Amino acid sequence: MLIGVPKEIKTLEHRVGLVPSSVKEMVAHGHDVIIETNAGAGINFTDAHYEEAGAKIVSTAKEVFERADMIIKVKEPQKQECDMLREDQILFTYLHLAADPEQAQGLIDSKCIAIAYETVTGPNGRGLPLLEPMSEIAGRLSVQVGAYYLQKHMGGLGRLIGGVPGVKPADVLIIGGGVAGFHAAQMATGLGANVTILEKSNPRMRFLDEYFIGRANIVYSNLDTLERAIKQADLVIGAVLIPGASAPKLVTKEMLKTMKKGAVMVDIAIDQGGCFETSHATTHNEPTYVVDDVVHYCVANMPGAVALTSALALNHSVLPYALKLADHGWEKTLAADPNFLNGLNVCKGKITNKPVAEALSLDFTAPETVI
Repeated sequence: MLIGVPKEIKTLEHRVGLVPSSVKEMVAHGHDVIIETNAGAGINFTDAHYEEAGAKIVSTAKEVFERADMIIKVKEPQKQECDMLREDQILFTYLHLAADPEQAQGLIDSKCIAIAYETVTGPNGRGLPLLEPMSEIAGRLSVQVGAYYLQKHMGGLGRLIGGVPGVKPADVLIIGGGVAGFHAAQMATGLGANVTILEKSNPRMRFLDEYFIGRANIVYSNLDTLERAIKQADLVIGAVLIPGASAPKLVTKEMLKTMKKGAVMVDIAIDQGGCFETSHATTHNEPTYVVDDVVHYCVANMPGAVALTSALALNHSVLPYALKLADHGWEKTLAADPNFLNGLNVCKGKITNKPVAEALSLDFTAPETVI
């Protein structure tokens, strides 16, 4: 199979679909790989590195899309990339379609086979193995950026996240105790913050309670506990996920009015529309805005800030799946693995992921009927 990797064009996105070590594995399996020139330059992977790994360098994204049987990316295709996709071409990348009807229509019109990293499930349908590494990074980053924007000159209330002797640390509220929330809590407790995690799942609450052993407060999440906790919080991290679907708007505009002036909110769920009612996607160029004196950080590709770490972590997870697609073709591969089949979001003009179809009010086609 001919694998193509274009340079990412989303604002300040420096990650790359395949790093040189992944290219080397693809070539060892007998596949050809073409890379757009300077695709990895943002994280110091030169064209020479890719050529040494066995790839061929091409000068434009247009050539990558015209020639490749499978396109491997990081972020969702932008409009000009959707326009270059063609019928029966495999697209393997993050899509986050529930919050992006324009992209969904572009993929439908292209009649490509679009497989989303974020809806591939783990064994027995549990876990999201291709989303987890980015959730881990986003969770850790959320505390880092939250602590930064709590500084007074950045618009925050001026509280040091870990405090000092005699002065209390920041109150950090984490909504959701999944992968992102867990890693956010690790970072926040490590910095000495006073951490509260709101979670609905009883088994997950027990896990979190046993792990943190009193270093974080584990509280059942409902409207009452959220309303109470939000008033005390200096930093709120939204880490709620419903795979494939739009994130629920848990923090309302009315709740915002009860928060401290200069509090900071970081919405990790923004790729899926955000879990704060006042959230809208931002970029690393202009990462924050203020509503009711509360700083909002809603960057839609948070892990892109640490592009080298993110690209390597993502490749470690994606490569085994990409090799299966290349070795056996998408139909045989997805037919043999129902968890991988869950990643099929759009196929030959049809929406094949039910939560995506529901979020966009589009017709759903069962994925097993198109392979």
